[in-house]
Amino acid sequence: MEAALGGSSISWSLIQPAVARQTRVCSYDRAGFGWSEAGPMPRTAGRVADELRVLLDRGGVPPPFVLVGHSFGGLVMRIFAARHRSEVAGLVLVDPAHPEDWVRPAPKEQVKIDRGVRLCRSGATAARFGAARLVSGLVTLGLFGVARGLARVVSRGGLSREDEGILAPLWKLPPEARKPLRQFWTQEQFFDALGGQIASISTSAAETLEAAGNGYDDLPLITISSTDPGDYRLRQQDLLARLSRRGQHIVASNSGHWIPLDQPQVVIDAIREVLADAKG
Repeated sequence: MEAALGGSSISWSLIQPAVARQTRVCSYDRAGFGWSEAGPMPRTAGRVADELRVLLDRGGVPPPFVLVGHSFGGLVMRIFAARHRSEVAGLVLVDPAHPEDWVRPAPKEQVKIDRGVRLCRSGATAARFGAARLVSGLVTLGLFGVARGLARVVSRGGLSREDEGILAPLWKLPPEARKPLRQFWTQEQFFDALGGQIASISTSAAETLEAAGNGYDDLPLITISSTDPGDYRLRQQDLLARLSRRGQHIVASNSGHWIPLDQPQVVIDAIREVLADAKG
């Protein structure tokens, strides 16, 4: 299970236990996130896919694999599936990023990239001097407005509600998962890794298109859209599903981008369907 851009293994808290009743399930933290130490730059999806393959080998996790990727994690898993096709038995993509949007970003998308990099630099500075820990403490006390205001000061007014969506919605996670997550968001290496992923998103997009250019043959594949994504995204998702002769596209009935937290059962059912298809 490969998490979204600002996510971690904790992002799968509502899904992993259910799927684990049926098969072995592994989630992990990319370098710089969660409990993992920092890794080399640039933090491209291709580098992450290669690191994941080494991790699985050293962790004694044998193929075949059913790969599950959310958002940015979808790029990583598409590259992994293309580079290690003989080891992959299925693919579930949860509201995945589409490389076509990022390989040559439109001006409005480039603005998002530049802003994200700047905010991560501010976050790293805040972590270095303890301000990030103060924001986290205010959130713990339920003082969300004060925490948001302080975060805007630290980011020099650059933090918007849209930017906050990069991080997993804290209130939707089980209580036991929230404490370590708050700690992760106060570490300098987290902001460095996140900023590295954002800064290299165009390279990650190009790596995905190059690796997956020939499609996935008959690999069982399900891609899941958030609710009302718009015609453009629906067409993208349909085309993605058609990269496999056994691909399908489903739409979550009541979810934003964070489908693993909004409607985890949709993801669980998709994984189970791909597992059954792969075993069949």
